[in-house]
Amino acid sequence: MKFTIDNFLERKSPKELNDIETRVIVTTKKALKEIDFSFDESLKKWQTKDLEKSSKTVIAGSNGPVIVKVVTLETADNDYNLTKEIEYSIVKESSADIISEINKYKAKKNKIETFGISNDGVSGLIVGIDLSLYRYENSLTPGKIEFKKDGKKLSETVLKKALAISKGVNQARHLVNLPPNLLNPVSYAKEVEKLLKNDKSFKVTIFDEKKLKKEGAGLILGVGQASHTPARIVKIQYRAGSAKTKQMALVGKGITFDSGGLNMKPGGSMRLMKKDMGGSATMVGLLSYLKEMKPKKNIDIFLALAENSVSDNATRPSDILTAMNGMKIEIDNTDAEGRLAMADAITLAKKDNPSLLINVATLTGAGKIALGDDIASLLSNNDDLADKLLKAGSETGDLAWRLPLFRPYFRKLKSDFADMKNSAGTGKGGTITAALFIEKFIGDTKWAHLDIFGWTSPHKPSLVQQGGNGQGVEMLIKFLS
Repeated sequence: MKFTIDNFLERKSPKELNDIETRVIVTTKKALKEIDFSFDESLKKWQTKDLEKSSKTVIAGSNGPVIVKVVTLETADNDYNLTKEIEYSIVKESSADIISEINKYKAKKNKIETFGISNDGVSGLIVGIDLSLYRYENSLTPGKIEFKKDGKKLSETVLKKALAISKGVNQARHLVNLPPNLLNPVSYAKEVEKLLKNDKSFKVTIFDEKKLKKEGAGLILGVGQASHTPARIVKIQYRAGSAKTKQMALVGKGITFDSGGLNMKPGGSMRLMKKDMGGSATMVGLLSYLKEMKPKKNIDIFLALAENSVSDNATRPSDILTAMNGMKIEIDNTDAEGRLAMADAITLAKKDNPSLLINVATLTGAGKIALGDDIASLLSNNDDLADKLLKAGSETGDLAWRLPLFRPYFRKLKSDFADMKNSAGTGKGGTITAALFIEKFIGDTKWAHLDIFGWTSPHKPSLVQQGGNGQGVEMLIKFLS
């Protein structure tokens, strides 16, 4: 199993490339008129006018094709502040087009030059190009790519950060794409430990079944008890900030395969349930960024890893499990398992008294039905935290929309036999009731819950191929900055 990925822009060029140079110019309309295209002056006037009419044109240059991509940075509609006129996300979305052209010509050398675009926009371009190159197997490998901005060599700082972002997103995508016979709670925990082994900024603690029993983690153990690969919680401590600064806690749901348990999913719904560890993949993507960039932060990351399987030892509807914090939970539906696994991980995180807590999970189908594939549901007990996450999402194109923590709905989770049930069972307001369940383990800690889909459907543009999409990684990176 190949757990980690590389930046595809930094790979060596394959030998079968053509001995030509592809020049790609990414420009605004305003900057277009000032560019020297280095071709015949007699053609320049009419060619420039032609370029102004099209968003992409290919010109025959002296050493190879010249591809001109005109980017419009202004948008008329910002979707009620869901998206904003941010160069990063606008230019990023245009980059799939560029890679399709570069791959067409298979040149040994590729120069990508930007004009009239900010460092933020250039960063978005690089991130988009690297995302476009990723494939689960046989990722696209162009020739050498050199970046320039306004005629000068691009800043190494801009390039390094952009590549760290794209590597983090691609890392999350890759984990979601791994088959569940290879990525299970035990192998996953070992690979994370291996990933960070020689980096002194990180300390990794794996809670195996013995440690989880000692901690009283009855919920996550109950979720995983039917599987031959037992549950794990992985705690990763990252310390690069001031010793006086409290750490924040981030928790990711990592159900490596979700059959639904005894409340088994129908075949079509089960097909892609390897992606039910998408929240934990987001966290590992963020870890990849932290490893590369070393921001001055203190962060604890928790991965709640289990497989929701079926056997004669499976948790049953009506079973009552005891959470790490002592709460008794009646199982209403074994397919509402992710919130159980996360509840114990959240309790573990709260033992260290974090300044705030954010959890990310592929938690409910109701979230996708309400907001579609590309917009995460955000629920929070703190307006300032919610606003910062929403802003980070709108600036990166990694979008979220806030839903209410409507506490009267908690009545649907009341149990006659325990402190609460794990599912409302009504099919209505499922994203809200799932968040209300998790909130019972939060106390007065500042908290935000992101309910993501984590998968790109076939109808999406080619920037991110079908499969894991790394949802949440860019938002959290921006939030940290």
